[in-house]
Amino acid sequence: RVYLVVLLLCLGLTCPLVTGVFMDKLASKKLCADDDCVYTISLARAEEDYNAPDCRFINMKKGQLIYVYSKLVKEKDSGEFWAGSVYGEQYEDHMGTVGYFPSSLVSEQHVYQEANKTVPTT
Repeated sequence: RVYLVVLLLCLGLTCPLVTGVFMDKLASKKLCADDDCVYTISLARAEEDYNAPDCRFINMKKGQLIYVYSKLVKEKDSGEFWAGSVYGEQYEDHMGTVGYFPSSLVSEQHVYQEANKTVPTT
């Protein structure tokens, strides 16, 4: 019996069940400054705290600066979201994390370049 339990445990550890959650697309298109959406469009400041509902989004604290890389094109019944990453030494542990956030919770501080390229989302 012990061998059977050990065997079942080993099989369970080496062959875990893979499950996932399907997440709807937030939009079909986004506006960027370039075809790959890697150049910064603007610098925004969070006007309110925001707790990310899932892994596609980033957490924001009021007053935090965020680099904006793309702006989702709003579709029927959806909010307007931008994609960006946290800026500043005091947020060092979050720097480099890119995710979406509601545009209504930030104010653009400085526009570096116009987001005039329409790119399909993946």
